[in-house]
Amino acid sequence: MQYEATLFKVLGDPTRLRLAVLLAIKGETCVCFLAQALDEPDFKVSRHLGIMRSAGMVEARREGTRMYYKLAEPRHWVEECLHQCFRDCLANHKTIRADMKRLEKTTCAR
Repeated sequence: MQYEATLFKVLGDPTRLRLAVLLAIKGETCVCFLAQALDEPDFKVSRHLGIMRSAGMVEARREGTRMYYKLAEPRHWVEECLHQCFRDCLANHKTIRADMKRLEKTTCAR
């Protein structure tokens, strides 16, 4: 039960939950795009993604100066259920719809 409690603790922050939902919907995405989608500074989004990465929820890869993140493959049935919930249940939340709208308009000047 400790594993599940840790997972939900990480997702208990609204910014991290929004990031998880966006990554579930869009797949691998650059930090600069995620920051614009959430209307937050890059450093704040990077910090939250770092917490998610430490928990094994996301994977990162560097391409030049850009960092791209994606949800890690589910290691447990709870994660599998959550990924599905992110895509099916939370995708229509008004906050996520607004995030997705901003994400579709993003540009990265780096």
